[in-house]
Amino acid sequence: MLPFGQLFTYGLQHVLAMYAGAVAVPLIIANALGLSKEQLIYLINADLFTCGIATLIQTLGFWNMGIRIPIIQGVTFAAVTPMIIIGKTHGLTGIYGSIMVAGLVTYLMSPYFSRLIRFFPPVVTGTIITIIGVTLMPVAVRWAAGGNPAAKDFAAFPYICMALVTLVLVLFFYRYFKGFLSNIAVLLGLICGTAIAAMLGMVNFSQVSTAAWIGVTTPFAFGLPTFDLASIVAMILVMLVVMTETTGDCIAVGEIIEKPVTKEDLTRGLRADGFSTILGGILNSFPYTAFAQNVGLVGLTRVKSRFVVAAAGAILVILGLFPKVAAVIAAIPNPVLGGAGIAMFGMVAASGIKTLSKVQFDGTHNIMVVAISMGIGMITLAVPNFYHNFPNWAQVILHSGITAGSVTAIILNAILNGTDKPAEAAIGKQEYIG
Repeated sequence: MLPFGQLFTYGLQHVLAMYAGAVAVPLIIANALGLSKEQLIYLINADLFTCGIATLIQTLGFWNMGIRIPIIQGVTFAAVTPMIIIGKTHGLTGIYGSIMVAGLVTYLMSPYFSRLIRFFPPVVTGTIITIIGVTLMPVAVRWAAGGNPAAKDFAAFPYICMALVTLVLVLFFYRYFKGFLSNIAVLLGLICGTAIAAMLGMVNFSQVSTAAWIGVTTPFAFGLPTFDLASIVAMILVMLVVMTETTGDCIAVGEIIEKPVTKEDLTRGLRADGFSTILGGILNSFPYTAFAQNVGLVGLTRVKSRFVVAAAGAILVILGLFPKVAAVIAAIPNPVLGGAGIAMFGMVAASGIKTLSKVQFDGTHNIMVVAISMGIGMITLAVPNFYHNFPNWAQVILHSGITAGSVTAIILNAILNGTDKPAEAAIGKQEYIG
């Protein structure tokens, strides 16, 4: 437990790092379903509020839930396409009904799903962590170029320069400052980068003046949930994907903070995902999962306290109650976020490479596990619509490079290294090489 000032500052750094991703899903859903501006603002506030509660449950623990390591919760992007399809047919109430049932199924399945942790030896976890970092990098690059590829000024020279300046600032603070100041290099880079962008007229604070001072999220604000079997099945499939991604993220953070994640730990973490998703359906939000964006920040800052991320959860709850405060953070320009994101997401990939450096490759099949899994994980990164002719249920799984690469690594390791003792085989100990 750190002093309050440090808890708040480190926590705010986590919030700034994930804020754009946190509000992206409500923005996409609202635009796709043609919701009003007032409804959009309400969705964002509900999302931030529920995100904060979910993060507190995951980091501090509640009853039999919460993995109690520095993991921040956010809305999963894996659910976006199915939610749009459900929403266009059954409205928001149909989305929330399917979310609640899928969350309950996730909660009940957690003890059984967590048994798969024996299939996550270093060769698998290192590959997954590397894929997470590489897959997230295009997000940072799009931010650095302005955020919207369809915009006429996308990748304009001033945007790229602003991203580069922010990245240099992060590196400067990280290298030349000591202790606490070095650990908040990303936060300092975001603050200074935003200040410079404001002087250049690149920051728009118009939303701050129009945002309300207080906004309270009430259960079922858009009406009581409705339940459609096909929608429920689709959302359950999404949550299976989410459970796979959460498993990878939990193990990644465990590697970074040097705390091995046990089956019991993972069960608690997955239960928290399920419960938070049920809560999301009640509080007008969406399915929740561990946010990979913040995995790199844990490694970059070297601050391993779960209470720091719990402080971030408390800040998110406050942002969900005070829209005007949230609007100030939302004003951070995309290029500034992009510059910081390159450092953070690169750190995730570097952590994966560090894990793989401990794996024995000579005399084992591990090189093929890594090679094929990385290749499969990069498919949608290179060609986003590669699987557009596949059935919808398959697209849900394959569209996420993280999920596709993770599943491939698990299956290949089990096949090539054996299923009796896959963890030991993948490490490369002589008695299991055969």
